[in-house]
Amino acid sequence: VLVKIHYLDQSSTGFMAGSHNWKDVINQKAELTFEQVPFEHPIWVLYSSGTTGQPKAITHSVGGVLLEHLKYLTFHNDVKKGERFFWYTTTGWMMWNFVQASLLVGATIVLYDGSPGYPDISALWELAEKTKMNHFGTSAPFILACEKKGINPIKDYNLEHLRSISSTGSPLPPSGFDWIYESVKKDIWLCSMSGGTDVCSAFVGGCPIEPLYEGEIQCRALGCSMYSFNDLGEPAQEEVGEMVVTKPMPSMPIYFWNDQDYARYNSSYFEDFEGVWRHGDWLWISERGTLKILGRSDATLNRHGIRIGTAEIYQVIDKIEEIKDSLVINLERTDGNHFMPLFVVLKEGVSLTEEIKTMIANGLKNAFTARHIPDEVIEVSDIPYTISGKKMEAPVKKILMGAPKEKAANIGAMKNPESLDYFSKYAQELARQPFRL
Repeated sequence: VLVKIHYLDQSSTGFMAGSHNWKDVINQKAELTFEQVPFEHPIWVLYSSGTTGQPKAITHSVGGVLLEHLKYLTFHNDVKKGERFFWYTTTGWMMWNFVQASLLVGATIVLYDGSPGYPDISALWELAEKTKMNHFGTSAPFILACEKKGINPIKDYNLEHLRSISSTGSPLPPSGFDWIYESVKKDIWLCSMSGGTDVCSAFVGGCPIEPLYEGEIQCRALGCSMYSFNDLGEPAQEEVGEMVVTKPMPSMPIYFWNDQDYARYNSSYFEDFEGVWRHGDWLWISERGTLKILGRSDATLNRHGIRIGTAEIYQVIDKIEEIKDSLVINLERTDGNHFMPLFVVLKEGVSLTEEIKTMIANGLKNAFTARHIPDEVIEVSDIPYTISGKKMEAPVKKILMGAPKEKAANIGAMKNPESLDYFSKYAQELARQPFRL
């Protein structure tokens, strides 16, 4: 059933044929009816962000989503009946679906319609005070943006009702942890989590009865048989490896829409390790069971056999006041050499100086190794992002290695497709160099 909802333009009359007006629907006094369906009955189709290619039409099941969301909200988010649950999201991100799950535990949803930076970046913290919010969900880039702006919610707002702050979307560096506890609330529970549209939930996240270590995710989610596989396909600890899931979770795709014979499904998850789900992220698991997600493995900076997670680079760059945003790529040459450019967006009025380049080099060398230092720092006007807010590292790498931008990225899934124009032009400068995909 198609329902038309007047939003910005109340006078709008055009819509899809056969649709119903929302006002007519809610004015009907018809009784709601419910139909019993099988556990694996489709509940919705979600689309992957497009960071690695054309979005996948991921179809989830009614039973799987119900179990997964009830599990996570209850045991990992510790959301209780009567509490107020908020996550800054849009309908294009799976976190929108996740937010609705808070109704399963009797919570009240807090919604925000607008930019998190309007009229300034304190808007959501003001909302937390106004609504007496108990659980605040956001993304790592938002936390880092607040840190860079130097705002101080702990002094400006009454956040006595706030119990937890959850962060996802990209890895949260240690500085983000510090800012939360120093500038938001000292007795807050910070839940760094990581999941995806593929499971419409989290693989790893918070646990209210386990300790929290700075820069680390507390635990694997219940029912998630996750491991870090080394190059031999063996589980490893204290070592960066491929993030894999060895047994089915409560919620995994039942299929991709219109994917005949599960061809794309299998190629997306099961091509590398037989019978084992490879998610496409680098994962580090400590001896105590805590974890770090180190960015996409298909965009990993593998320099002469040394794996460098892009998140490691960003956590240093994000501390440099003059830099607004960044993206790093490693290109492998057929002669065995590497070229690793770092693209930076500078704050307004700032020029790329040798001093800034030295700050980048020293910061990366002191925090990690000399191999983390980029071969070149290049100023750009914008960094490409998907609509769901993920940096498009893999598509940019493909463009720099000669692929047309229309084939390297799904333009329709991008927030700022014009940002690819620079990389297409820069790729022409690299065309004479023998890079390999």
